[in-house]
Amino acid sequence: MAGMVQEEESSSVTSSPLQLFSLMSLSPGLGSPYPWLRELKSEERGLCLIQLLVACANQVAAGSIENANIGLEHISYLASPDGDTMQRIAAYFTEALANRMLKGWPGLHKALNSTKISSVSEEILVQRLFFELCPVLRLSYVITNLAIIEAMEGEKMVHIIDLHSSEPAQWIDLLQALSARPEGPPHLRITGIHEQKEVLELMAHQLNQEAEKLDIGFQFNPIVSKLENLDIESLRVKTGEALAISSVLQLHSLLAFDDGMLRRNSPSASKSLNPIHLQMNPLTYGDFLEKDVNFYSQRPDSASSSSPVSFASSAKMGSFLNALRGLSPKLMVVTEQESNHNTQSLMERVTEALNFYAALFDCLESTVSRASMERQKVEKMLFGEQIKNIIACEGLERKERHEKLEKWIPRLELAGFGRVPLSYHAMLQATRLLQSYGYDGYKIKEEKGCLVICWQNTPLFSISAWRFRRYI
Repeated sequence: MAGMVQEEESSSVTSSPLQLFSLMSLSPGLGSPYPWLRELKSEERGLCLIQLLVACANQVAAGSIENANIGLEHISYLASPDGDTMQRIAAYFTEALANRMLKGWPGLHKALNSTKISSVSEEILVQRLFFELCPVLRLSYVITNLAIIEAMEGEKMVHIIDLHSSEPAQWIDLLQALSARPEGPPHLRITGIHEQKEVLELMAHQLNQEAEKLDIGFQFNPIVSKLENLDIESLRVKTGEALAISSVLQLHSLLAFDDGMLRRNSPSASKSLNPIHLQMNPLTYGDFLEKDVNFYSQRPDSASSSSPVSFASSAKMGSFLNALRGLSPKLMVVTEQESNHNTQSLMERVTEALNFYAALFDCLESTVSRASMERQKVEKMLFGEQIKNIIACEGLERKERHEKLEKWIPRLELAGFGRVPLSYHAMLQATRLLQSYGYDGYKIKEEKGCLVICWQNTPLFSISAWRFRRYI
């Protein structure tokens, strides 16, 4: 271990990932040439995994497949989908990197993925498990519903467009809240959009049952469509209706269609690895990832950062937002991942994703047993697939193009939307929800009239409210 992991008086480890990777690359082949790797303590193993992952990703980005292959072999001795936080993350990142390498051989890649089956029931299951194990969706639904209730005060005809209609719990809660309005409930119409007919049928059944029980005038309008293929005319917005739009983790997928415009004049990632100073005894793996790997992240003034002007030329996103604005919504609430996974550079995406998903995996680590099959399904079928899409895919295939609030604000403003500050009451209710479920470690902070859900000090998701704004 001497010379590879050097412990200093300050309880820190100073080691270059390139040096570590090069040392380990001297002994390729079956069987670990370093059996002591498996005897490392959790924190030491985590630091070692970070260095190996970053080094391996750099080899993949540089097109050095042989070295990358050796790196993946060494990581495999430490990674585990049922281990601690960093072992789990490493398992899914190595799968994503391997998948990217395999795409260099299309026949091999297609053959290995030809029998994959993704059923509607599995999709419903993993979304339900994410809803139950992680409070993010609950918080988004509570804040969205409160904003709708406040905006629709006194309205008698309310129409809600749900851009990804898959969770009945959100609208069941809204129906119950509207039934208690002092002036009586409005007539509510929900237009639900989803690419799976079965999901919409389940939504319709449960919501109609609840509306009948509460004696509320209700109509559910299902639209089977992918978001990028949505026909705005099919939304059937009527005169006299007060319109609200709900988008939960959906808008970013449209950025795939504007890839060329958004990536213009982006410099390539650095092909070299600089030494990293890794701090021991971090609060969370997300903490030391943020400190020690962000040297790859570009500065805010970097040329690869999209300027507000570039949003105007974002054809697909721009036309979609303009079409929504044309419906004159009284309110639109947008929930998005608060991370930048939409850069051209693979290394930037890898380091951003490491920070973001380290925090998400930490969330589950704090509340769910490592042996939980439900947790493993969420990590594999949801987080793992997102990581794979961010790292292994390009062009239209790369849908997980998460961007931060600092980019969504000018994009929505240029499309003709005006910000609606979320109320203190919404923040209070969300905080109470966290307390009632005993979710320690989560925080909610206000930023520019929007709310940001954090794990410890790492921003995870943003929630912003908007309304139709007339051009003067």
